[in-house]
Amino acid sequence: MLTLATNHYTLLCCETEPGIHDSYAERATLAERFDYAEHRPGFCWLAVRPANAAWPTLVVEQRYSPAGFGFDPGILIIPETEILLLGAGTRLLAYDLAGPTRLWEDHADFGFWNWSRHDGIILMSAELELAAWDLNAKKLWTTYVEPPWEYRVEGDTVHLDVMGDKSAFPLATGPSGPRAI
Repeated sequence: MLTLATNHYTLLCCETEPGIHDSYAERATLAERFDYAEHRPGFCWLAVRPANAAWPTLVVEQRYSPAGFGFDPGILIIPETEILLLGAGTRLLAYDLAGPTRLWEDHADFGFWNWSRHDGIILMSAELELAAWDLNAKKLWTTYVEPPWEYRVEGDTVHLDVMGDKSAFPLATGPSGPRAI
């Protein structure tokens, strides 16, 4: 199990169901299971405990695919709004940790890669998608990509290279044209 502590929360993460899972889930304000009975290669377990609490208030458990080979679960916490973003396989989840409550469930085209933060914008990379959210977890834009692809952010501009086709567009508003969704 991996434990990560921030100023306000401790996150417990593992790729196997911990033996104490039932105790965590029973005491949590919100405990969710996704695709538990399905045979999928990936497994992700996450518990979030406020700094002043003895037990986690949020527990999320899921089986996912694709898994491995760059398709690993990823978590990003937005401290200003107490929002947690979780990506695994094709599932994207957003939670308000103050509740906790689930804000939304979304889909990453073909498989989640990672989250990154650029000032007030959160970017999500997936096999076939680059998307952006604000600090309140409101989706701003999404665009289709296909491997090999990469991007970099310089100031308030995204520089995207998709199979040698290069473009640049505003980070806050996203691309326009044939790639934009």
